[in-house]
Amino acid sequence: MEKFVIEGGNRLSGSVRPGGSKNEALPCLAATLLTDEEVTLRNVPRIADVEIMLEIIQDLGGVYEWVDDGVVKVKTENVKSKKLNAELCRRVRASILFAGAMLAREGGCELPPPGGDVIGRRRLDSHFLAFEALGATIDMSPKGFVFKANKLVGTDIFMDEASVTATENLLMAAAVAKGTTIVRNAACEPHVQGLARMLSKMGAQIEGIGTNTVKVKGAKGLWGCDHTIGPDYLEIGSFAGLAAITGGELTIEGVVPDDLRMIRLVFAKLGIRTEFRGDDLFVPGEQELRIVDEVGGQIPKIDDAPWPAFPTDLMSIAITVATQCHGSVLFFEKMFEGRMFFVDSLIAMGARIIFCDPHRVVVIGPGKLYGGTLESPDVRAGMALLIAALKAEGESTIYNIRQIDRGYSKVDDKLRALGAKIERLPVD
Repeated sequence: MEKFVIEGGNRLSGSVRPGGSKNEALPCLAATLLTDEEVTLRNVPRIADVEIMLEIIQDLGGVYEWVDDGVVKVKTENVKSKKLNAELCRRVRASILFAGAMLAREGGCELPPPGGDVIGRRRLDSHFLAFEALGATIDMSPKGFVFKANKLVGTDIFMDEASVTATENLLMAAAVAKGTTIVRNAACEPHVQGLARMLSKMGAQIEGIGTNTVKVKGAKGLWGCDHTIGPDYLEIGSFAGLAAITGGELTIEGVVPDDLRMIRLVFAKLGIRTEFRGDDLFVPGEQELRIVDEVGGQIPKIDDAPWPAFPTDLMSIAITVATQCHGSVLFFEKMFEGRMFFVDSLIAMGARIIFCDPHRVVVIGPGKLYGGTLESPDVRAGMALLIAALKAEGESTIYNIRQIDRGYSKVDDKLRALGAKIERLPVD
């Protein structure tokens, strides 16, 4: 176990290159099970969740090798087992993604309940309904799920919610199903698009990538490919927020501008100016952060929803930034009832926040932040508290930093390069 010790109050400036998208890398790793041929994935973040997914593949009989920084080769030719390792699956939410891949490859699997962040109820109904529509059966028990399918047959599916992981699972299963599958109300986040592009390279015929209606013509077999994971727009948003509240001038290199449209719009409501310089995002230094009122002087609202709306994973970051902005703003977290609970730590640090209910908080800023003893409850809240500690006056200690490591590769090294005073130390 390790902790971060941070001396706050320093302006962080310079340039940083974001890691590859965790949320794209995880389904792409599961998709390597769709072929016996070798798959090369590039720009893969070396984070805990990625390592666990690779361990699951290895436990099933696959092999992998890190051949360069961020480059991993995976071959699943010898995978025969249908039973996934319970201990490994409990450590990562994305283990549910093996269901679609294993249904396509082996006609089923035994999957223990997936783990992951405790941010509220995370329903699996969309996955099960989609698999059943393709012809699969699911037996459920407290020990997990048993998926079976003699044959997957394409069909026209309207998803009951635009679930990211359910869409990804369905795309993998449909890629080898007989006939054509039409997925309506599909999730279309950048990482879903990335998986679809990888499946296309493997031989699947996919139309409508980036839209809410995706058409997949199943292939008799898929082949290996070389695929590059896109930059993590959530890490980009995190660093943009960090630069703004510490007053630093920051260049975030190698971004995809189209991924950042709504993030920039919402950050602009908090007074954060950003600009594109080619493929880089530039955050000017010494900005006066001021909440932009809505028409008529009304207090603005920031809420989340499926893409292309503001992503739920950046709500924690935006709330932390708002504590240092002049004005008041209402945050409405619509997707997870546990996402807001980290604000108790911000309040203890000096933030002026009204906790209305599990889904809503009002932030009144700016409130001076002071260092304290903190614990990371989940990936994004952990990063939000780290940003707060870097802004706060005095020293902070953050425990349970494995949660931050699950989503941000070498984050302390990147922060030190920007001028942060942060140490990674063992917990006594």
